[in-house]
Amino acid sequence: MKNRDIIIVIIALFLVIMALSFIRNKKYSAILHTGKGDITVVLNSDKTPKTVNNFITLSKKGFYNNTIFHRVIRGFMIQGGDPKGDGTGGPGYRFDDEPFEGEYTRGTIAMANSGPNTNGSQFFIMHKDYPLPKDYVIFGKVAVGLNVLDAIAESPVSTGSSGEISKPVKPVKIMSIEIIQK
Repeated sequence: MKNRDIIIVIIALFLVIMALSFIRNKKYSAILHTGKGDITVVLNSDKTPKTVNNFITLSKKGFYNNTIFHRVIRGFMIQGGDPKGDGTGGPGYRFDDEPFEGEYTRGTIAMANSGPNTNGSQFFIMHKDYPLPKDYVIFGKVAVGLNVLDAIAESPVSTGSSGEISKPVKPVKIMSIEIIQK
């Protein structure tokens, strides 16, 4: 490797470290503006900076605008963040899991994935407490809008292509996600 390449790698690593430390020192919340009302989520930037940074970046870019909650299971969770709207889409990249704290309790927001280190854009919000394995990075909690969560989770569903009864009959749209920095 040439000296120039080494310097570029060092600078890139420095910038990543600075970005992660910057986000850790800030408090963020996200307001999900949905077709059923707003859900405000407090994001755990101090505990899961990589995951929160990804969610904030995608939100600010408008990635989630006009997507739907494509998977809804009453008493369990609502899932969104897929630009295709069928559970197969994502941002075109994946990132690794990171250590996290917490349980999958009502109002918890976590990354949906297809296995270890396959996080992208899809997330879910717990409708009720549920004993999931610690395979999904928890990165926040609903602070306001549990009534909206209930309205989405209690929407009529039908059988999807996977055979699971979780496909919304009338999907609820995420119009946009607004990021608030404190």
